[in-house]
Amino acid sequence: MTDGTRGRLRIASAAGDVDSRGLCARPPGSPLTSIPLTAGSDATSDARARHDRAFLGHPAGLGWLSFCELWERFSYYGMQALLVLYLSNYLFLPQTIGQVAGMDALRHAIENVTGPRSPQQLASAVFGLYVGLVYLTPIFGGLIADRFLGRTRTVVIGALLMAAGHFLMAFEAALLLALGCLLLGVGCFKGNIAAQVGDLYAPGDKRRASAFQIFMLAVQIAVIAAPIVCGTLGEKVGWHWGFGSAGVGMLIGLVVYLAGRRWLPPEAPRGAARTAADVRPPLGRRAVLQVVLLVAILPLLMLSIVGNQQYNNGFPLWSQQHMDMTVGGFEVPVTWLQAVDALLSTTTMLASLAFWRWWATSRREPDEITKMALGCFAAAAAPALLMIPALAIEGGGARISILWSFAYALVNNIGFANIMPVGLALYSRAAPRGLQGVMIGIYYLHLFFGNSFVGWLAGLLEVMPGSKFWGLHAVLVAAAGVGLLVVKLAFGKLLDADETPPQA
Repeated sequence: MTDGTRGRLRIASAAGDVDSRGLCARPPGSPLTSIPLTAGSDATSDARARHDRAFLGHPAGLGWLSFCELWERFSYYGMQALLVLYLSNYLFLPQTIGQVAGMDALRHAIENVTGPRSPQQLASAVFGLYVGLVYLTPIFGGLIADRFLGRTRTVVIGALLMAAGHFLMAFEAALLLALGCLLLGVGCFKGNIAAQVGDLYAPGDKRRASAFQIFMLAVQIAVIAAPIVCGTLGEKVGWHWGFGSAGVGMLIGLVVYLAGRRWLPPEAPRGAARTAADVRPPLGRRAVLQVVLLVAILPLLMLSIVGNQQYNNGFPLWSQQHMDMTVGGFEVPVTWLQAVDALLSTTTMLASLAFWRWWATSRREPDEITKMALGCFAAAAAPALLMIPALAIEGGGARISILWSFAYALVNNIGFANIMPVGLALYSRAAPRGLQGVMIGIYYLHLFFGNSFVGWLAGLLEVMPGSKFWGLHAVLVAAAGVGLLVVKLAFGKLLDADETPPQA
Protein backbone atom coordinates (compact mmCIF):
# COMPACT_ATOMS: atom_id res chain seq x y z
CA MET A 1 0.00 0.00 0.00
CA THR A 2 1.50 3.34 -1.03
CA ASP A 3 1.93 6.35 1.28
CA GLY A 4 -0.55 8.18 -0.93
CA THR A 5 -3.13 5.47 -0.34
CA ARG A 6 -2.60 5.65 3.43
CA GLY A 7 -3.05 9.39 3.24
CA ARG A 8 -6.36 9.01 1.43
CA LEU A 9 -7.43 6.50 4.08
CA ARG A 10 -6.73 8.98 6.86
CA ILE A 11 -8.66 11.67 5.00
CA ALA A 12 -11.64 9.34 4.47
CA SER A 13 -11.64 8.31 8.13
CA ALA A 14 -11.35 11.86 9.41
CA ALA A 15 -14.15 13.01 7.10
CA GLY A 16 -16.43 10.33 8.53
CA ASP A 17 -16.62 8.44 5.20
CA VAL A 18 -18.08 5.39 6.92
CA ASP A 19 -21.36 3.57 6.77
CA SER A 20 -23.79 2.81 9.57
CA ARG A 21 -21.75 -0.20 10.72
CA GLY A 22 -18.52 1.78 11.08
CA LEU A 23 -17.07 0.42 7.84
CA CYS A 24 -15.40 2.39 5.11
CA ALA A 25 -17.97 3.18 2.43
CA ARG A 26 -15.84 2.97 -0.67
CA PRO A 27 -17.20 2.15 -4.14
CA PRO A 28 -16.32 -1.09 -5.96
CA GLY A 29 -13.15 -0.63 -7.97
CA SER A 30 -11.33 0.79 -4.96
CA PRO A 31 -8.47 -1.37 -3.63
CA LEU A 32 -9.84 -0.93 -0.12
CA THR A 33 -12.06 -3.44 1.66
CA SER A 34 -14.13 -3.09 4.81
CA ILE A 35 -12.55 -3.44 8.22
CA PRO A 36 -13.89 -2.03 11.47
CA LEU A 37 -12.72 1.46 12.40
CA THR A 38 -12.10 1.07 16.11
CA ALA A 39 -8.95 3.15 16.48
CA GLY A 40 -7.45 6.44 15.33
CA SER A 41 -6.54 7.14 11.73
CA ASP A 42 -2.88 6.04 12.07
CA ALA A 43 -3.90 2.76 13.72
CA THR A 44 -6.54 2.26 11.05
CA SER A 45 -3.98 2.75 8.29
CA ASP A 46 -1.63 0.24 9.92
CA ALA A 47 -4.49 -2.25 10.32
CA ARG A 48 -5.40 -1.87 6.68
CA ALA A 49 -1.79 -2.31 5.66
CA ARG A 50 -1.70 -5.65 7.52
CA HIS A 51 -5.11 -6.61 6.16
CA ASP A 52 -3.96 -5.84 2.61
CA ARG A 53 -1.31 -8.59 2.90
CA ALA A 54 -3.15 -10.98 5.22
CA PHE A 55 -3.72 -13.85 2.75
CA LEU A 56 -0.58 -15.02 0.93
CA GLY A 57 0.45 -11.39 0.41
CA HIS A 58 -3.07 -10.41 -0.70
CA PRO A 59 -6.15 -8.94 1.03
CA ALA A 60 -8.01 -11.26 3.38
CA GLY A 61 -11.07 -10.96 1.16
CA LEU A 62 -9.27 -12.97 -1.51
CA GLY A 63 -9.16 -15.94 0.87
CA TRP A 64 -12.91 -15.82 1.56
CA LEU A 65 -13.78 -15.40 -2.12
CA SER A 66 -11.44 -18.22 -3.12
CA PHE A 67 -12.88 -20.60 -0.50
CA CYS A 68 -16.42 -19.75 -1.59
CA GLU A 69 -15.48 -20.28 -5.23
CA LEU A 70 -13.93 -23.63 -4.28
CA TRP A 71 -17.28 -24.94 -3.02
CA GLU A 72 -19.27 -23.41 -5.87
CA ARG A 73 -16.91 -25.03 -8.38
CA PHE A 74 -17.08 -28.31 -6.43
CA SER A 75 -20.81 -28.33 -7.05
CA TYR A 76 -20.45 -27.30 -10.68
CA TYR A 77 -17.67 -29.70 -11.64
CA GLY A 78 -19.18 -32.53 -9.65
CA MET A 79 -22.30 -32.22 -11.75
CA GLN A 80 -20.32 -31.64 -14.95
CA ALA A 81 -18.17 -34.73 -14.39
CA LEU A 82 -21.31 -36.86 -14.45
CA LEU A 83 -23.49 -35.05 -16.96
CA VAL A 84 -22.24 -36.25 -20.36
CA LEU A 85 -21.88 -39.84 -19.06
CA TYR A 86 -25.32 -39.71 -17.42
CA LEU A 87 -26.93 -38.48 -20.63
CA SER A 88 -25.12 -40.76 -23.08
CA ASN A 89 -25.08 -43.93 -20.94
CA TYR A 90 -28.55 -43.63 -19.38
CA LEU A 91 -30.96 -40.75 -19.80
CA PHE A 92 -30.73 -40.27 -23.59
CA LEU A 93 -31.05 -43.96 -24.43
CA PRO A 94 -34.25 -44.75 -26.40
CA GLN A 95 -35.96 -46.40 -23.43
CA THR A 96 -35.47 -43.45 -21.05
CA ILE A 97 -35.28 -40.25 -23.08
CA GLY A 98 -39.07 -40.04 -23.22
CA GLN A 99 -39.16 -39.39 -19.46
CA VAL A 100 -37.56 -35.93 -19.87
CA ALA A 101 -40.16 -33.17 -19.95
CA GLY A 102 -39.69 -30.91 -22.97
CA MET A 103 -36.97 -33.08 -24.54
CA ASP A 104 -38.78 -33.58 -27.84
CA ALA A 105 -38.79 -29.84 -28.49
CA LEU A 106 -35.12 -29.45 -27.57
CA ARG A 107 -34.05 -32.41 -29.69
CA HIS A 108 -36.04 -31.08 -32.63
CA ALA A 109 -34.36 -27.67 -32.29
CA ILE A 110 -30.87 -29.20 -32.15
CA GLU A 111 -31.44 -31.57 -35.07
CA ASN A 112 -32.86 -28.75 -37.20
CA VAL A 113 -29.35 -27.27 -37.06
CA THR A 114 -27.12 -30.36 -36.93
CA GLY A 115 -29.17 -33.13 -38.54
CA PRO A 116 -30.08 -36.41 -36.82
CA ARG A 117 -28.10 -37.13 -33.65
CA SER A 118 -27.24 -40.46 -32.05
CA PRO A 119 -27.56 -40.68 -28.23
CA GLN A 120 -23.83 -39.89 -27.86
CA GLN A 121 -23.99 -36.99 -30.30
CA LEU A 122 -27.13 -35.60 -28.69
CA ALA A 123 -25.55 -35.92 -25.23
CA SER A 124 -22.43 -34.06 -26.41
CA ALA A 125 -24.53 -31.35 -28.04
CA VAL A 126 -26.69 -30.78 -24.94
CA PHE A 127 -23.62 -30.90 -22.71
CA GLY A 128 -21.85 -28.36 -24.92
CA LEU A 129 -24.86 -26.05 -24.97
CA TYR A 130 -25.21 -26.25 -21.20
CA VAL A 131 -21.52 -25.62 -20.48
CA GLY A 132 -21.53 -22.84 -23.07
CA LEU A 133 -24.63 -21.12 -21.69
CA VAL A 134 -23.05 -21.25 -18.24
CA TYR A 135 -20.68 -18.59 -19.55
CA LEU A 136 -23.32 -16.52 -21.36
CA THR A 137 -25.65 -15.85 -18.45
CA PRO A 138 -22.98 -14.01 -16.36
CA ILE A 139 -23.43 -11.01 -18.66
CA PHE A 140 -26.99 -10.61 -17.42
CA GLY A 141 -25.95 -11.41 -13.86
CA GLY A 142 -23.33 -8.68 -14.03
CA LEU A 143 -25.86 -6.20 -15.39
CA ILE A 144 -28.35 -7.04 -12.62
CA ALA A 145 -25.67 -6.59 -9.96
CA ASP A 146 -24.17 -3.41 -11.43
CA ARG A 147 -27.49 -1.68 -11.99
CA PHE A 148 -30.07 -3.08 -9.60
CA LEU A 149 -29.37 -5.55 -6.78
CA GLY A 150 -25.68 -5.16 -6.01
CA ARG A 151 -23.20 -8.01 -6.03
CA THR A 152 -23.95 -9.49 -2.62
CA ARG A 153 -27.68 -10.02 -3.21
CA THR A 154 -27.06 -11.27 -6.75
CA VAL A 155 -24.45 -13.79 -5.60
CA VAL A 156 -26.76 -15.11 -2.85
CA ILE A 157 -29.66 -15.52 -5.29
CA GLY A 158 -27.34 -17.33 -7.68
CA ALA A 159 -26.16 -19.74 -5.01
CA LEU A 160 -29.72 -20.65 -4.03
CA LEU A 161 -30.73 -21.24 -7.65
CA MET A 162 -27.73 -23.47 -8.24
CA ALA A 163 -28.44 -25.55 -5.15
CA ALA A 164 -32.03 -26.01 -6.33
CA GLY A 165 -30.81 -27.07 -9.77
CA HIS A 166 -28.48 -29.74 -8.37
CA PHE A 167 -31.21 -31.24 -6.21
CA LEU A 168 -33.69 -31.21 -9.15
CA MET A 169 -31.23 -33.41 -11.09
CA ALA A 170 -32.50 -36.25 -8.90
CA PHE A 171 -35.63 -36.37 -11.07
CA GLU A 172 -35.32 -37.53 -14.71
CA ALA A 173 -38.37 -35.54 -15.81
CA ALA A 174 -36.91 -32.32 -14.36
CA LEU A 175 -33.64 -32.37 -16.34
CA LEU A 176 -34.33 -29.23 -18.37
CA LEU A 177 -35.76 -27.35 -15.37
CA ALA A 178 -32.69 -28.32 -13.34
CA LEU A 179 -30.33 -27.14 -16.08
CA GLY A 180 -32.31 -23.90 -16.31
CA CYS A 181 -31.92 -23.21 -12.59
CA LEU A 182 -28.21 -23.97 -12.81
CA LEU A 183 -27.76 -21.62 -15.76
CA LEU A 184 -29.57 -18.75 -14.05
CA GLY A 185 -27.70 -19.40 -10.80
CA VAL A 186 -24.27 -19.44 -12.39
CA GLY A 187 -25.20 -16.28 -14.28
CA CYS A 188 -25.90 -14.45 -11.05
CA PHE A 189 -22.92 -15.94 -9.20
CA LYS A 190 -19.90 -16.38 -11.43
CA GLY A 191 -19.10 -13.01 -12.94
CA ASN A 192 -19.95 -11.10 -9.79
CA ILE A 193 -17.70 -13.07 -7.48
CA ALA A 194 -14.83 -12.72 -9.96
CA ALA A 195 -15.49 -8.98 -10.19
CA GLN A 196 -15.25 -8.77 -6.40
CA VAL A 197 -11.76 -10.24 -6.65
CA GLY A 198 -10.82 -7.43 -9.02
CA ASP A 199 -12.37 -4.85 -6.67
CA LEU A 200 -9.79 -5.76 -4.03
CA TYR A 201 -6.99 -4.07 -6.02
CA ALA A 202 -6.13 -0.64 -7.36
CA PRO A 203 -5.92 -0.33 -11.18
CA GLY A 204 -2.10 -0.48 -11.27
CA ASP A 205 -1.64 -3.16 -8.59
CA LYS A 206 0.61 -5.86 -10.06
CA ARG A 207 -0.84 -8.44 -7.65
CA ARG A 208 -4.06 -8.61 -9.65
CA ALA A 209 -2.90 -11.31 -12.12
CA SER A 210 -1.46 -13.50 -9.35
CA ALA A 211 -4.68 -12.96 -7.35
CA PHE A 212 -6.71 -14.49 -10.14
CA GLN A 213 -4.25 -17.37 -10.38
CA ILE A 214 -4.73 -18.00 -6.63
CA PHE A 215 -8.48 -17.71 -7.17
CA MET A 216 -8.21 -20.29 -9.96
CA LEU A 217 -6.17 -22.55 -7.69
CA ALA A 218 -9.25 -22.84 -5.50
CA VAL A 219 -11.11 -23.95 -8.62
CA GLN A 220 -8.47 -26.60 -9.30
CA ILE A 221 -8.78 -27.98 -5.76
CA ALA A 222 -12.52 -28.27 -6.33
CA VAL A 223 -12.01 -30.07 -9.62
CA ILE A 224 -9.77 -32.60 -7.89
CA ALA A 225 -12.32 -33.34 -5.18
CA ALA A 226 -15.55 -33.10 -7.21
CA PRO A 227 -15.02 -36.02 -9.65
CA ILE A 228 -13.77 -38.25 -6.83
CA VAL A 229 -16.70 -37.50 -4.50
CA CYS A 230 -19.57 -36.78 -6.90
CA GLY A 231 -18.22 -39.01 -9.68
CA THR A 232 -17.73 -42.03 -7.45
CA LEU A 233 -21.18 -41.63 -5.91
CA GLY A 234 -22.75 -41.19 -9.34
CA GLU A 235 -20.99 -44.07 -11.11
CA LYS A 236 -20.71 -46.56 -8.24
CA VAL A 237 -23.83 -45.82 -6.11
CA GLY A 238 -26.37 -43.97 -8.24
CA TRP A 239 -26.46 -40.96 -10.54
CA HIS A 240 -28.70 -38.99 -8.19
CA TRP A 241 -26.35 -39.44 -5.23
CA GLY A 242 -23.66 -37.70 -7.21
CA PHE A 243 -25.92 -34.80 -8.19
CA GLY A 244 -27.19 -34.45 -4.60
CA SER A 245 -23.67 -34.18 -3.20
CA ALA A 246 -23.05 -31.34 -5.66
CA GLY A 247 -26.06 -29.51 -4.20
CA VAL A 248 -24.70 -29.87 -0.67
CA GLY A 249 -21.40 -28.38 -1.82
CA MET A 250 -23.21 -25.33 -3.19
CA LEU A 251 -24.95 -24.70 0.13
CA ILE A 252 -21.58 -24.83 1.92
CA GLY A 253 -20.25 -22.25 -0.54
CA LEU A 254 -23.13 -19.90 0.27
CA VAL A 255 -22.42 -20.17 4.01
CA VAL A 256 -18.73 -19.36 3.40
CA TYR A 257 -19.62 -16.31 1.30
CA LEU A 258 -21.95 -14.87 3.94
CA ALA A 259 -19.46 -15.57 6.74
CA GLY A 260 -16.69 -13.64 4.97
CA ARG A 261 -18.79 -10.75 3.69
CA ARG A 262 -17.26 -8.17 6.07
CA TRP A 263 -13.85 -8.61 4.41
CA LEU A 264 -15.13 -8.13 0.87
CA PRO A 265 -15.34 -4.91 -1.16
CA PRO A 266 -18.24 -2.78 0.09
CA GLU A 267 -21.27 -2.28 -2.10
CA ALA A 268 -21.71 1.04 -3.87
CA PRO A 269 -24.94 2.89 -2.96
CA ARG A 270 -27.73 2.05 -5.37
CA GLY A 271 -30.53 4.15 -6.85
CA ALA A 272 -31.29 7.46 -5.11
CA ALA A 273 -28.61 6.86 -2.49
CA ARG A 274 -25.83 7.27 -5.06
CA THR A 275 -23.48 10.21 -4.69
CA ALA A 276 -21.79 12.07 -7.51
CA ALA A 277 -18.63 10.04 -6.92
CA ASP A 278 -20.53 6.79 -7.41
CA VAL A 279 -22.01 7.67 -10.80
CA ARG A 280 -20.13 6.08 -13.67
CA PRO A 281 -18.58 8.80 -15.84
CA PRO A 282 -19.06 8.73 -19.62
CA LEU A 283 -16.60 6.46 -21.39
CA GLY A 284 -13.68 8.25 -23.02
CA ARG A 285 -12.39 7.39 -26.47
CA ARG A 286 -9.61 5.15 -25.13
CA ALA A 287 -12.03 3.24 -22.88
CA VAL A 288 -14.44 2.69 -25.78
CA LEU A 289 -11.61 1.37 -27.97
CA GLN A 290 -10.46 -0.93 -25.16
CA VAL A 291 -13.96 -2.38 -24.80
CA VAL A 292 -14.21 -2.87 -28.58
CA LEU A 293 -10.84 -4.65 -28.65
CA LEU A 294 -11.72 -6.89 -25.71
CA VAL A 295 -14.90 -7.93 -27.51
CA ALA A 296 -13.05 -8.39 -30.82
CA ILE A 297 -10.55 -10.91 -29.41
CA LEU A 298 -13.29 -13.21 -28.08
CA PRO A 299 -13.06 -15.55 -31.14
CA LEU A 300 -9.35 -16.06 -30.42
CA LEU A 301 -10.10 -16.82 -26.78
CA MET A 302 -12.80 -19.25 -27.95
CA LEU A 303 -10.26 -21.20 -29.99
CA SER A 304 -7.71 -21.10 -27.18
CA ILE A 305 -9.82 -23.32 -24.92
CA VAL A 306 -11.13 -26.04 -27.27
CA GLY A 307 -8.39 -28.52 -26.30
CA ASN A 308 -8.93 -27.93 -22.60
CA GLN A 309 -12.74 -28.07 -22.71
CA GLN A 310 -12.76 -31.23 -24.81
CA TYR A 311 -11.26 -32.99 -21.81
CA ASN A 312 -14.73 -32.85 -20.22
CA ASN A 313 -16.75 -33.75 -23.31
CA GLY A 314 -15.14 -35.78 -26.09
CA PHE A 315 -12.18 -37.09 -24.12
CA PRO A 316 -14.12 -39.18 -21.55
CA LEU A 317 -16.22 -40.66 -24.35
CA TRP A 318 -13.09 -41.44 -26.40
CA SER A 319 -11.41 -42.88 -23.27
CA GLN A 320 -14.35 -45.25 -22.63
CA GLN A 321 -13.80 -46.76 -26.06
CA HIS A 322 -10.02 -46.83 -26.33
CA MET A 323 -8.36 -46.61 -22.89
CA ASP A 324 -7.63 -49.47 -20.51
CA MET A 325 -9.25 -48.19 -17.28
CA THR A 326 -8.29 -51.21 -15.12
CA VAL A 327 -5.53 -50.61 -12.59
CA GLY A 328 -4.59 -53.46 -10.24
CA GLY A 329 -7.88 -55.18 -10.92
CA PHE A 330 -9.90 -52.05 -10.09
CA GLU A 331 -12.04 -50.45 -12.79
CA VAL A 332 -11.23 -46.75 -12.49
CA PRO A 333 -14.33 -44.56 -12.95
CA VAL A 334 -14.01 -42.41 -16.07
CA THR A 335 -14.90 -39.35 -14.00
CA TRP A 336 -11.63 -39.78 -12.05
CA LEU A 337 -9.72 -38.70 -15.14
CA GLN A 338 -11.02 -35.20 -14.48
CA ALA A 339 -9.58 -35.37 -10.96
CA VAL A 340 -6.22 -36.27 -12.51
CA ASP A 341 -6.57 -33.26 -14.80
CA ALA A 342 -7.37 -31.00 -11.84
CA LEU A 343 -4.46 -32.31 -9.75
CA LEU A 344 -2.02 -31.61 -12.56
CA SER A 345 -3.71 -28.27 -13.22
CA THR A 346 -3.16 -27.27 -9.58
CA THR A 347 0.49 -28.26 -9.81
CA THR A 348 1.06 -26.33 -13.03
CA MET A 349 -0.80 -23.28 -11.68
CA LEU A 350 1.49 -23.21 -8.64
CA ALA A 351 4.49 -23.67 -10.90
CA SER A 352 3.32 -20.81 -13.10
CA LEU A 353 2.88 -18.51 -10.10
CA ALA A 354 6.37 -19.37 -8.84
CA PHE A 355 7.90 -19.01 -12.29
CA TRP A 356 6.51 -15.54 -12.98
CA ARG A 357 7.43 -14.32 -9.50
CA TRP A 358 10.98 -15.52 -10.10
CA TRP A 359 10.99 -14.00 -13.57
CA ALA A 360 9.84 -10.63 -12.24
CA THR A 361 12.77 -10.41 -9.79
CA SER A 362 15.25 -9.72 -12.59
CA ARG A 363 13.24 -9.23 -15.78
CA ARG A 364 10.18 -7.37 -16.99
CA GLU A 365 7.09 -9.54 -16.62
CA PRO A 366 5.15 -10.01 -19.91
CA ASP A 367 1.73 -8.43 -20.28
CA GLU A 368 -1.43 -10.54 -20.19
CA ILE A 369 -1.81 -10.89 -23.97
CA THR A 370 1.74 -12.22 -24.35
CA LYS A 371 1.29 -14.69 -21.49
CA MET A 372 -1.93 -15.96 -23.06
CA ALA A 373 -0.30 -16.43 -26.47
CA LEU A 374 2.53 -18.44 -24.90
CA GLY A 375 -0.06 -20.47 -23.05
CA CYS A 376 -1.85 -21.29 -26.31
CA PHE A 377 1.31 -22.66 -27.92
CA ALA A 378 1.94 -24.90 -24.90
CA ALA A 379 -1.69 -26.05 -24.72
CA ALA A 380 -1.76 -26.90 -28.44
CA ALA A 381 0.85 -29.59 -27.81
CA ALA A 382 -1.62 -31.59 -25.67
CA PRO A 383 -4.09 -32.69 -28.39
CA ALA A 384 -1.12 -33.04 -30.74
CA LEU A 385 0.33 -35.55 -28.28
CA LEU A 386 -2.86 -37.64 -28.40
CA MET A 387 -2.32 -38.17 -32.10
CA ILE A 388 0.38 -40.74 -31.18
CA PRO A 389 -1.89 -43.27 -29.38
CA ALA A 390 -4.70 -42.51 -31.81
CA LEU A 391 -2.51 -43.53 -34.74
CA ALA A 392 -1.53 -46.71 -32.87
CA ILE A 393 -5.21 -47.59 -32.37
CA GLU A 394 -5.96 -46.96 -36.05
CA GLY A 395 -3.07 -49.27 -36.92
CA GLY A 396 -4.78 -52.13 -35.08
CA GLY A 397 -3.28 -51.59 -31.63
CA ALA A 398 -4.93 -52.63 -28.35
CA ARG A 399 -6.41 -50.27 -25.79
CA ILE A 400 -4.01 -47.53 -24.75
CA SER A 401 -2.56 -46.98 -21.29
CA ILE A 402 -4.29 -44.70 -18.81
CA LEU A 403 -0.96 -42.85 -18.59
CA TRP A 404 -1.89 -41.02 -21.81
CA SER A 405 -4.51 -39.20 -19.77
CA PHE A 406 -1.75 -37.93 -17.46
CA ALA A 407 0.34 -36.80 -20.43
CA TYR A 408 -2.55 -34.94 -22.06
CA ALA A 409 -3.54 -33.23 -18.81
CA LEU A 410 0.00 -32.22 -17.89
CA VAL A 411 0.87 -30.60 -21.21
CA ASN A 412 -2.54 -28.96 -21.57
CA ASN A 413 -2.42 -27.44 -18.10
CA ILE A 414 1.05 -25.99 -18.51
CA GLY A 415 -0.53 -23.82 -21.17
CA PHE A 416 -3.95 -23.33 -19.59
CA ALA A 417 -2.40 -21.89 -16.40
CA ASN A 418 -1.49 -18.86 -18.52
CA ILE A 419 -4.77 -18.56 -20.43
CA MET A 420 -7.91 -18.59 -18.28
CA PRO A 421 -6.75 -16.79 -15.09
CA VAL A 422 -4.62 -14.30 -17.01
CA GLY A 423 -7.59 -13.50 -19.25
CA LEU A 424 -9.72 -12.84 -16.17
CA ALA A 425 -7.05 -10.45 -14.89
CA LEU A 426 -6.94 -8.62 -18.24
CA TYR A 427 -10.70 -8.08 -18.46
CA SER A 428 -10.97 -7.11 -14.80
CA ARG A 429 -8.20 -4.52 -15.15
CA ALA A 430 -9.34 -3.05 -18.46
CA ALA A 431 -13.04 -2.83 -17.55
CA PRO A 432 -14.34 0.77 -17.22
CA ARG A 433 -15.58 1.72 -13.78
CA GLY A 434 -19.16 0.61 -13.23
CA LEU A 435 -18.97 -2.05 -15.95
CA GLN A 436 -16.71 -4.55 -14.20
CA GLY A 437 -19.43 -7.18 -13.76
CA VAL A 438 -20.62 -6.81 -17.34
CA MET A 439 -17.08 -6.99 -18.75
CA ILE A 440 -16.32 -10.13 -16.77
CA GLY A 441 -19.54 -11.53 -18.22
CA ILE A 442 -18.38 -10.55 -21.70
CA TYR A 443 -15.10 -12.35 -21.05
CA TYR A 444 -17.03 -15.52 -20.27
CA LEU A 445 -18.69 -15.26 -23.70
CA HIS A 446 -15.67 -17.00 -25.21
CA LEU A 447 -16.48 -19.99 -23.03
CA PHE A 448 -20.08 -19.92 -24.24
CA PHE A 449 -19.04 -20.01 -27.89
CA GLY A 450 -16.10 -22.30 -27.18
CA ASN A 451 -18.09 -24.96 -25.34
CA SER A 452 -20.91 -24.85 -27.89
CA PHE A 453 -18.25 -25.36 -30.56
CA VAL A 454 -16.64 -28.15 -28.54
CA GLY A 455 -20.01 -29.89 -28.27
CA TRP A 456 -20.25 -29.91 -32.07
CA LEU A 457 -16.62 -31.00 -32.43
CA ALA A 458 -17.18 -33.93 -30.05
CA GLY A 459 -19.80 -35.27 -32.45
CA LEU A 460 -17.01 -35.74 -35.01
CA LEU A 461 -15.64 -38.62 -32.91
CA GLU A 462 -18.17 -40.94 -34.60
CA VAL A 463 -17.16 -39.92 -38.14
CA MET A 464 -13.47 -38.90 -37.90
CA PRO A 465 -10.35 -40.93 -37.00
CA GLY A 466 -8.93 -40.03 -33.61
CA SER A 467 -5.63 -38.82 -35.06
CA LYS A 468 -7.38 -36.25 -37.25
CA PHE A 469 -9.80 -35.32 -34.47
CA TRP A 470 -7.03 -34.43 -32.02
CA GLY A 471 -4.86 -32.91 -34.73
CA LEU A 472 -7.70 -30.52 -35.59
CA HIS A 473 -7.82 -29.36 -31.97
CA ALA A 474 -4.06 -28.77 -31.92
CA VAL A 475 -4.27 -26.56 -35.02
CA LEU A 476 -7.16 -24.54 -33.60
CA VAL A 477 -5.42 -23.80 -30.29
CA ALA A 478 -2.13 -22.88 -31.99
CA ALA A 479 -4.01 -20.55 -34.35
CA ALA A 480 -5.38 -18.72 -31.31
CA GLY A 481 -1.83 -18.15 -30.07
CA VAL A 482 -0.78 -16.70 -33.42
CA GLY A 483 -3.82 -14.43 -33.44
CA LEU A 484 -3.09 -13.13 -29.95
CA LEU A 485 0.48 -12.26 -30.94
CA VAL A 486 -0.87 -10.31 -33.91
CA VAL A 487 -3.20 -8.41 -31.57
CA LYS A 488 -0.25 -7.68 -29.27
CA LEU A 489 1.84 -6.28 -32.12
CA ALA A 490 -0.98 -4.23 -33.64
CA PHE A 491 -2.91 -3.02 -30.58
CA GLY A 492 -0.77 -3.83 -27.55
CA LYS A 493 -0.38 -0.23 -26.39
CA LEU A 494 -4.16 0.19 -26.21
CA LEU A 495 -4.36 -2.44 -23.47
CA ASP A 496 -1.28 -1.33 -21.54
CA ALA A 497 -1.97 -0.92 -17.82
CA ASP A 498 -2.24 2.58 -16.39
CA GLU A 499 -0.05 2.31 -13.34
CA THR A 500 -0.72 5.85 -12.12
CA PRO A 501 -2.52 5.64 -8.74
CA PRO A 502 -5.88 7.34 -8.63
CA GLN A 503 -5.91 10.82 -7.10
CA ALA A 504 -7.84 11.65 -3.95
